Amino acid sequence: MITVNFIGAARKSFQTDSLTITQNVSTIFELITYLISQKPENTPGFDGKNLLIAENGVDSSALDGNNTHLKSDDIVNIIPIIHGGANTHTIFTINNHQVGLFEINKSNANKEYLLSLRKKFPKLNLQAISSKFILDKDHAKKIITISINHKLNDQLLSDKIETDLLLRFSNTTQINDAIQNVGLSKSKNFILIAIGSKSNLTKLHETIYGDLNTLFKNNNSNFLKKYFEISTQTMNSIESKTPLVDLLVEKASILI
Repeated sequence: MITVNFIGAARKSFQTDSLTITQNVSTIFELITYLISQKPENTPGFDGKNLLIAENGVDSSALDGNNTHLKSDDIVNIIPIIHGGANTHTIFTINNHQVGLFEINKSNANKEYLLSLRKKFPKLNLQAISSKFILDKDHAKKIITISINHKLNDQLLSDKIETDLLLRFSNTTQINDAIQNVGLSKSKNFILIAIGSKSNLTKLHETIYGDLNTLFKNNNSNFLKKYFEISTQTMNSIESKTPLVDLLVEKASILI
């Protein structure tokens, strides 16, 4: 017997939060094939593609993909990774650290929300950064790389990498200023930065799926240039395809 939990849009396809599968299925591929055959009529489509599938909390892509073996009493969580045609998160690796970026709706932009996630996922380093202060994935990845490298060398700006991230995205060594300007604001979406194991990132995604918005939907370049007083002349002096990212990363890297 296998328990399948549906999260997000998958619930609408099957009109339920979970199913108990007594059919003899031995792999994730066989399970998905079976589920497709059992989907109720006149419900949103379910073609078995664009899914994040976790077996007992472990992302199947970290196991054997669709060939991952299933056994009795397994719990399988199924999450569509594309919501409304838009990407809501991204996961990448920096120096053997798994990092996830998740765009969270402003309705959850409060301290209690972040504290509850930190309590639920103590093995993840979690920090919230106002979406206006992150230009794109490249910008985020380069500054997170700085913080991770400084942690490895015991050279953080503060005693926690979460605070180091906040300071570097805000380009200040003043924690109160960073919290006020770059931290949570009820009027703005925020990007949740999560650092930890892939299995914990998978569980986090399952938990916050319903709170996600489109990642990097807005172009914040003009805001960032104005906020950090970066002139057109300065931009033009940089020989790079991404001069704004390079300048922002340089500012973040020289903080001491």
